[in-house]
Amino acid sequence: MRPILLQGHERSLTQIKYNRDGDLLFSCSKDHVINVWYTHNGERLGTYDGHNGTVWTVDVDSESRFFVSGSADNQLRLWNVATGKCLYTWEFPTAVKRVAFSEDDKQVVCITEQRMGYQCTIRVFNISRIGDSSKQSKEPAHIFNPIGSKATVCAFTSQPSIIFTGHESGKVALFNFKTGEEVDSNERAHSDVVTDLQMSPDKTYCITSSKDKSARIHDTKTLDVIKTFTTETPLNSAAIAPNKPYVLLGGGQEAMSVTTTSLRQGKFETRFWHKVFEEEVGRVKGHFGPINTCVFFL
Repeated sequence: MRPILLQGHERSLTQIKYNRDGDLLFSCSKDHVINVWYTHNGERLGTYDGHNGTVWTVDVDSESRFFVSGSADNQLRLWNVATGKCLYTWEFPTAVKRVAFSEDDKQVVCITEQRMGYQCTIRVFNISRIGDSSKQSKEPAHIFNPIGSKATVCAFTSQPSIIFTGHESGKVALFNFKTGEEVDSNERAHSDVVTDLQMSPDKTYCITSSKDKSARIHDTKTLDVIKTFTTETPLNSAAIAPNKPYVLLGGGQEAMSVTTTSLRQGKFETRFWHKVFEEEVGRVKGHFGPINTCVFFL
């Protein structure tokens, strides 16, 4: 099978995301632009312009009707997928590093960065889906500051009112977003910053990647580490294959030190690991820099 190269960004990618059906792929990058692509042929369907800084994160709802984006311009935006229109903008004091829809598409969680005297904050917004959805509540339904190490990634779990978070110190935790309390945590999940978090299709387990060169599968109720995949390079992203026993890991050396090393040493291959046996089963070459984000759709 020939890989399809999608060229539509001028700077490095920050996150890519499939829609529920797998026929669209959303990509965002440091060039302020969000693109959407047809997955069957790699054709660009359109762009979403409006952000004024690096777009760190995107997520699309289950109907491919709306999607949200978070950016270094301190904004969270709600977009209409089909028309490209920005329906609503929330403003914050610091950059939005992660966004995610809930399972029922009625809520969005976002993490804003710890910076300039502001604490890392997690907010949950109720999304109104009435009419054209341009009338949204400005204030979050729930807001709290996670204690200790700042959160870098988050996602809704299958349990009501519980979100799963990954942190700069390497810990993973469960928070009740209604009360803001930490329900459970595993301080030693990773020994360095958690760079990505992706849920299994049924949300009973999830995979995290970290700069500590490992990816781990966790039980989302107990936070037990079920599987560990250890590589020789810092990892930026990890994805679970739906319906197949594989995980996909991507990383590589930091972009700033890339010029001093050869491609082989930079370790920019995408790695396929067997989910159950914890063995690497293959690598795919092709990138000339660190892999920032990877997703799986079958």
